[in-house]
Amino acid sequence: MRIKDELIAIIDRHALTPKQETPVTGLTIFKVVAPTLPAESIYTPRLCVVLQGRKEISLGGHTFDVDDTQYFIASVNLPVSARISEASRDDPHFAVSFELDGVATAELLPYLSAVPTSPHREGLSVAGQTDNILKALHRVLTLLDRPEDLGALLKPATTELYYRLLQSESGAILKDFATGNTKLAQIGRVTSWLKEHYREPMSIGLLADLAGMSPTSLHRHFKATTLMTPLEYRMHVRLHEARKLLLIGSSNARAVGFDVGYESQTQFTREYRRLFGRPPIQDVRLLKGDRTQVMSVEEGEVISTRP
Repeated sequence: MRIKDELIAIIDRHALTPKQETPVTGLTIFKVVAPTLPAESIYTPRLCVVLQGRKEISLGGHTFDVDDTQYFIASVNLPVSARISEASRDDPHFAVSFELDGVATAELLPYLSAVPTSPHREGLSVAGQTDNILKALHRVLTLLDRPEDLGALLKPATTELYYRLLQSESGAILKDFATGNTKLAQIGRVTSWLKEHYREPMSIGLLADLAGMSPTSLHRHFKATTLMTPLEYRMHVRLHEARKLLLIGSSNARAVGFDVGYESQTQFTREYRRLFGRPPIQDVRLLKGDRTQVMSVEEGEVISTRP
């Protein structure tokens, strides 16, 4: 049996829902049997390996298409819209997501004779799978069948996975992610702050101080990493949260706009329309009318849209 088939078989045994948390901290498995609507979420730093099917991720006006020969790494917090574009009951979408640990990655850097270089550090990068990465991932997933071995074998298994990733074409990005004084790590501090404080007022000066950069340098490196400006980034985080709140019917559009940090209802409606193509109420009604349920695989839940 091919290593990829073995990985799929493990997921098939353990995935009771489209998005299944596991006993391994930070490890999530996916089994999705139909294409999904776009779902808004914030990717924390993570590795995602697509084993079957296809996933489409929108970030800052760019679209990343990830198939079953690839994986992607998010190296900073990123507001994305993602959907499963290829899946069926006969051929489900199978994937694995693993949250990245900067400390565990940094511990391996002294053991690498060389790390591949990359001139550009986008916060979301897609790369080709290798046998070494899949074999290391298999050693992690095999522990789902043997939970009694987790205490003894999880650390060496995840260490090998980080080591193989550092040796891959993603090595430069992972090295920057794990090293505190790199531009990627500096931008990572800013995205972490924006993720937690998106409702609050902000200034470019404050963000520049957090990054330890000049405002001009912050703007340049932030856009190169996240594919948007800091203001656009905050807008995406706010509007993704607003759309989610409106879909679950927690409040009306006016209240939701204020909840996510807008002081002007007009500005909220204008920016919502610009991002999603329709004003809030019309957008949500259309989404709810498309299906009686909207599956949000990114959030791991099925959101009922019945009144």
